[in-house]
Amino acid sequence: MYRKRSANIAGRAPGFFDVDERLAALSAKGDDLERVKALVDFEIFRPVLETAVPRANRSKGGRPPFDHVLMFKVLILQAMHSLSDERCEYLIKDRLSFMRFLGLGLADPVPDANTIWTFREALKKAGAVDGLFQRFDDALRCAGFLAMSGQIVDATIVAAPKQRNTDDEKRAIRDGRIPQKWKDKPARLAQKDRDARWTVKYTKATPREDGTPQIDLAIPAFGYKNHVSIDRAHGLIRKWTTMHAAAHDGARLEDALDQDDTASDVWADTAYRSAKNEEMLARRGLVSRIHRKKPTGRPMPDRARIANARKSKVRSAVEHVFAHQKGLMGLYVRTIGIARARVKIGLTNLAYNMRRFVWLSGRMAPT
Repeated sequence: MYRKRSANIAGRAPGFFDVDERLAALSAKGDDLERVKALVDFEIFRPVLETAVPRANRSKGGRPPFDHVLMFKVLILQAMHSLSDERCEYLIKDRLSFMRFLGLGLADPVPDANTIWTFREALKKAGAVDGLFQRFDDALRCAGFLAMSGQIVDATIVAAPKQRNTDDEKRAIRDGRIPQKWKDKPARLAQKDRDARWTVKYTKATPREDGTPQIDLAIPAFGYKNHVSIDRAHGLIRKWTTMHAAAHDGARLEDALDQDDTASDVWADTAYRSAKNEEMLARRGLVSRIHRKKPTGRPMPDRARIANARKSKVRSAVEHVFAHQKGLMGLYVRTIGIARARVKIGLTNLAYNMRRFVWLSGRMAPT
């Protein structure tokens, strides 16, 4: 009986009510994309998108191009789920939740991988990601989510495909030169990321119960860094910048600061504490809540240790942002070069703010 009924269902084309019922079931289970679509006005991005990606004259005919906002929503889907262009094309065709988010029906054409790549490249060449991010930040402020209570600055390493280069090739890259072997093979050169860098991240091992210290681990990593500033009140990313993984965090502090926060306090870890940064914060009328470093060869003074612990309770909020991006959103750079990495990281920061906005709106809604 079951097999016969399954065969009958599989043998007929899906009807309107079949799809409608399935979408209703997805909504009942909690479709995050449906909530994003309902709360985020994607039309606010259209002016920036149309300026960055102009359309060709269609007087000679040809297939109509996909709508600007539709293509931007495809990129947001990619950022939220860490999808390659090919995988994104497949899942749009496969998932009803993706189709509903994009406003597509089962019979509607879907952008292919090449179209997605071309649209993202146009945004990169126009430098439009900053404008798109600012558009949504303005919308957040209009919705009442003002940057207030101070800001928290930190950076995280974003992994990229590892480069296996010789010592001579590494030296050439550091000197800003292209190795001769790569020049002779353009196809190989196109696959080499000369902007990403190796760095070493150290784990802070806690002492054993008897007080015996444990050895810290040195973990190599290759890629870029996402430097962000979030507001303390709402946990939204207000400013961001991107550099290679070996760049020193402290040198990026001024670039990551949000000038529009209504409070003057700035929290950050010890990597950002330096005489230059303290002077810069004082000059801009900001209050430093940056962790103090442990004196070399001496124990940390009790006063500084207690102050650092108090600051950590505030500063730790930024770690939740990075955990969300690397966990649920699977942040990873698949492209070559810092220009494309900046587009990827910028869109991920924007997509994170959209998800955060949905969560904040749900928390404020009456029960």
